[in-house]
Amino acid sequence: MIGRNDPCPCGSGKKYKKCCESKETITIEEVQTEELERILQTFYDEYPERKDIPAFQELVEKWNDSLKQYLDMEMIEAIVLDEFFFHHKPEIWTNYLEKQRKKIVRPSTLNAIKQWKEPRVFVGEVIDVDDHYMTVVHILTKETIRLRREGEKPVPVGVHMYCFILPDGTSKEEHYLAISSLIFFPTDHQNVFADFVSQFEAQDKLSAPAFLKEKATTLWTLLGENGYEGGEYTHFEAGVLQVAIDFLEKNNRDYQKLLEIVEDYLVEQQPNARKEVAISAGAIRFGQENGFFEPLDMTIKEIAESFEVSTSSLNKYYNELNLYYKNWTSSK
Repeated sequence: MIGRNDPCPCGSGKKYKKCCESKETITIEEVQTEELERILQTFYDEYPERKDIPAFQELVEKWNDSLKQYLDMEMIEAIVLDEFFFHHKPEIWTNYLEKQRKKIVRPSTLNAIKQWKEPRVFVGEVIDVDDHYMTVVHILTKETIRLRREGEKPVPVGVHMYCFILPDGTSKEEHYLAISSLIFFPTDHQNVFADFVSQFEAQDKLSAPAFLKEKATTLWTLLGENGYEGGEYTHFEAGVLQVAIDFLEKNNRDYQKLLEIVEDYLVEQQPNARKEVAISAGAIRFGQENGFFEPLDMTIKEIAESFEVSTSSLNKYYNELNLYYKNWTSSK
C-alpha cells in the first residue's frame, strides 16, 4: 500500500498526498495519456507561428491546384497542415518537443516523447477492431500496428485509413496514436489503394516513407478521380441516409436522433441490401416505433408504398435495426 508521504507512483516527484491520492480511481496510464494528449493539442493550438504562415499557405496553394475540384478548402488545409509540419518543416515539431521536455516532470512522459521525434504517415487497411484499438496493415510495407481508436463510432473491418502516427506512450510494442486527423475511406475506394500499391511496386527508387511523401498529392488525386469528396460513407450508405432525410423533411419531422443510430448501423453491420430505399423504409418504421420523431399518420403498408418497396423488405431492415439498437443501448 502506498503511504501518503511516499513518492507518488505517477512519477511527478511529489508526495502521494499532494498528487494522485485524490484520484485513486484514475490509473497512472490515464494520467500519462491525458498529459500526452495535452502536449499534442498545445502544438496545434500554437503552430504554425506567424513567420511560418507564408510557407504553409504556399504549400496549401500547391495542393489546392490539384485537389480543389474534389475536396473543399477546409479539408485540404487539414491534410496539408500535417504534411507541412512533418514532411516539409520537421524542425517546427522537434523544436516544440525540446521546449516541452524542459517542462515535463513525470519520467514516464519524458520517456514517451523521446520516441516522438519522427512522426510518420501511415496508410493502411483495418483488419480488426476492439474496444480501444484497431489493427491496421500498412498498404505498402505490410507492417501491422495497433492504432488507438479516437471515439466510440464504429470502424468496420476492410476500410482504409490515413494519418500521421506516433507511439502511444504505453510499453506495448507497435501501439500508436494518430497525431491529428484520422481519416477513414469508404470501401468504394479500395481499387484506388490497389492502384497506388501497384505504382509503388513498379518502382524501386523510393522507400515507402519517401514514396508517400513524394506521391502524397497523387494518392488524394486518385481518390478524387474515383469520386471521393471527403465523406465517410459509401455511395450506397449516403443514399440510404439521404432518402430517409428527404422523406422526413417532406413530412416535417426531425431526423437527427434517428440518423445517429442508422449511421452506426450502416457502418458497423454493412447490410447487403439490393435497394437503398428498403433500408430507408425500415429506418422510418424503426424511428417511428422507437419515438425518434413525432408519429406519422401512416400505416406500415403506406410507408412501404411511399418508398416503392414491399412490406417484407421494410420489415427485414426494421427488425435488423431494432436488434442493433437493442445491443447498442445495452452496451452503453
